[in-house]
Amino acid sequence: MNTATFDVIVVGGGNAAFSSAHAASERGRKVVVLERGREDMAGGNSFYTAGATRIAHDGMASLKGLVEFDDRHEVTEVPPYSTDDYLADLIKVTDGKTDRDMADVLVSESHDAVRWLNGLGLKYRLMYERQAYAREDGTYLFWGGLHIGNVGGGEGLVADHTAVAKRLGTEVRYGIHVTGLILDRGKVVGVRATDDEGNGHEFHAESVIIASGGFESSPELRREHLGAGWENAKVRGTPYNEGDMITAALEIGAAKGGDWSTCHSVQWDAEAEQNESNRELTNRLTRQSYPLGIIVNRNGKRFLDEGADFRNYTYAKYGREILRQPGSVAWQIFDATLRPMLRTEEYDMPGIGVHTADTIEGLAHAMGVDPAALVSTVETFNAAIDRNVPFDPTVLDGRVSLTEPLKSNWASPIETGPFYAYPVTCGITFTFGGLKGDLHGRVLDETGAPIPGLFACGEALGGLFSGNYPGGSGLTAGMVFGRRAGMIA
Repeated sequence: MNTATFDVIVVGGGNAAFSSAHAASERGRKVVVLERGREDMAGGNSFYTAGATRIAHDGMASLKGLVEFDDRHEVTEVPPYSTDDYLADLIKVTDGKTDRDMADVLVSESHDAVRWLNGLGLKYRLMYERQAYAREDGTYLFWGGLHIGNVGGGEGLVADHTAVAKRLGTEVRYGIHVTGLILDRGKVVGVRATDDEGNGHEFHAESVIIASGGFESSPELRREHLGAGWENAKVRGTPYNEGDMITAALEIGAAKGGDWSTCHSVQWDAEAEQNESNRELTNRLTRQSYPLGIIVNRNGKRFLDEGADFRNYTYAKYGREILRQPGSVAWQIFDATLRPMLRTEEYDMPGIGVHTADTIEGLAHAMGVDPAALVSTVETFNAAIDRNVPFDPTVLDGRVSLTEPLKSNWASPIETGPFYAYPVTCGITFTFGGLKGDLHGRVLDETGAPIPGLFACGEALGGLFSGNYPGGSGLTAGMVFGRRAGMIA
């Protein structure tokens, strides 16, 4: 048995893990980060993200000095996004189920946490290609409250974090699978682990921070807690988030936190050759221009309001709606007018799933859907559009199609060939249920008392999200609560 001693052990190697490690290292703690993946598979779910980070701010002027220079800045409008806006969005999308105390901390410390990381060496930019529309006058308007992201996306995020850890003297060990917690008279004093060669290890420390994600990579736990059918969802991110450390904490008396019955899930390419844990395409297998078109199932029928709100407020819950459809598959449909407006990084690359045809009937045949049903759906949708309202994707334009289900915004007729159908299924990102903690990430037992020596942050800490979440707030939560845990561990 190999043994080693540190002040702080961080289990996990993603954004939350590194945020907690940096905060502890800045205090002079001797820190080790234990990453299950080898170096070429490291970074947790963070590697697979686009790096989008939701923070409160006062508009463009308050972001200068934080984001990397871009010559488009002078013709760009970034609406202010206040802490009140942020909190209102959290409450709205979770149907009021967010933990209000945690939410208050998240929104009030979001900007400062990103500034802190930027000061350490993480690089940010305005996300033009994902969160802004070019207007006819040559200016750009950002929308949906989510404006900045990491330079280089998730890959850049992890690379920057790793460089900071090295500079701060944090030791990072790869290929270490932590399997259990070590207790001494009720206090967590370390972890047990194995390496890739099967050798056993014990790491001892004053504090252990669990930052190893949720249980979304475990088909068994997905089925148990999310319900039947969830074992068939595609894993978007790391294959290693199997809930091992959450289970280990529960075994020593930790309480569950948050909503264990729901998760973050998106519309995901159903036909790409490698559509799970793809480290080359990462987030680009999402299909997130759906508010512009319509979505139909195998019966050729629409089943949700594609334009209910900005994508940032609906995309994380629509994956489960796809899962509920026949065969757990659906198609996003656009015509030639809409096609140039789709996200280039997601819809313009080789090897993705797409069907094209010059007619709706031909498109239906390519999809394997009944032509008469699809033609009826499209014609009904087109006929019910209020064409007196201008189409404007930069705002909630109220251009409705009075069909069943309603399309509340951005209803544009599907009428000009060629037509495009993108097959989508459910891609699971992370689970919302985790461990119960206080506002500093100290893990609590069933009585509400902290378990000495044990902390949690990131996706392992439950309470913030339920049913849905505002896009970009997951990375921010990892930074805010990771920093808090590292400041006292």
